Amino acid sequence: MALVPLAEAQAHVRGAVSPLPAVAMSIDDALGCVLAAPVVARELVPPFANTAMDGYAVRAQDTAGAPVRLRVVGELPAGRDPSGLHVGAGEAIRIMTGAPMPAGADAVVMVERTRIIGDDPAGEARPEVSLVEVEVEVEPGTHVRAAGEEATPGMELFAAGTVLRPGHLGALASVGVYEVEVTRRARVGVLSTGNELVSGEPLQPGQIRDANRHSLLASLREAGCDAVDLGVVRDDAAAVRAVIEGALRSCDALLTSGGVSMGEYDHVKAVLAAFGGPMTWMQVAVRPAKPLSFAVVDGRPVFGLPGNPASSIVSFELFARPALLAMMGHRDVDRRVVPAVADDGFARSPDGRLHLVRVSLRVGEDRLLHAVSTGGQGSNLLRSLALADGFALVPDGGGVPPGGSVDVMLLR
Repeated sequence: MALVPLAEAQAHVRGAVSPLPAVAMSIDDALGCVLAAPVVARELVPPFANTAMDGYAVRAQDTAGAPVRLRVVGELPAGRDPSGLHVGAGEAIRIMTGAPMPAGADAVVMVERTRIIGDDPAGEARPEVSLVEVEVEVEPGTHVRAAGEEATPGMELFAAGTVLRPGHLGALASVGVYEVEVTRRARVGVLSTGNELVSGEPLQPGQIRDANRHSLLASLREAGCDAVDLGVVRDDAAAVRAVIEGALRSCDALLTSGGVSMGEYDHVKAVLAAFGGPMTWMQVAVRPAKPLSFAVVDGRPVFGLPGNPASSIVSFELFARPALLAMMGHRDVDRRVVPAVADDGFARSPDGRLHLVRVSLRVGEDRLLHAVSTGGQGSNLLRSLALADGFALVPDGGGVPPGGSVDVMLLR
């Protein structure tokens, strides 16, 4: 069977998935979701002119020729209504960060550039002290945040397609937007197949522990999906079909690991083909993660990933993760690829495949990124994968010499 180029396999998968519906969601639940509609400000931010500093609200003209002495006529903490307070000629009001500017004042002198006039050796304000010495001249607007400085009603804050991060959510709350329209998270089931797999019980002869399911569930959560644990299913076609059918009644997509190669007990690809929808089984020109089964069942993508642990994660990164992100409205779905120096080089022989080598990265004294192998690269080895910051993309051929340049797909 001919090897399928990686780009061709990725394009096939991505072309088969569609965006999920938009839903209304509380901003407290929307971290990592993608806006399905633009968000427009409904009010001024900030809603009133306020001070950016602790200090004294003054008339800027009264600071000309500083140092000058002004009479303190009041105090204004944040949250207090400034009505009834007024700064007249030669006057100042003690003001705290975030407090509204009182009438008559057009500037703030930070407290560090003032000195209380009185006999208190600590220099602290006392009720009987009524004068403050201002050490600097200030211009109108100094340390004043204007009303509507950040946003005005009708202004578009964030466009559709924006991925909501903590800063976005705070900005939305600041304008009174507590619910947004977003593309909903994908609900994705994870199923491991294999007679040899056990989870949380003593090993018997011939058995191994199921690691793939735990890695894939975590990978889904990291990608912003709602992950559903479907457990382990024996190598039985009827049992595999029953679990897949049940899962797709409530899931938007499904990941299976194992059962997609060419062995007598590899039932997943046959089960997927039996559903009658589009199903593709590919031998992709990469190492690891060569076998991939991909089907669309009732509009829901099913990714048949390899059973070897490292292959399963590599396949997820190359095919499932980008497709699932696209379903959730993301536009930038690929891991970032950066150049690095291959300190020890990466030896290989031509085999028609792109090799993804697990590497750790560091910034050298030359300020360049340097990549070194994390250890064994067998498709069954997980520790070297756990230690990896990325995959060095070593093209077909004779490899990369020590000190040569190599592209690295970042995992962090």
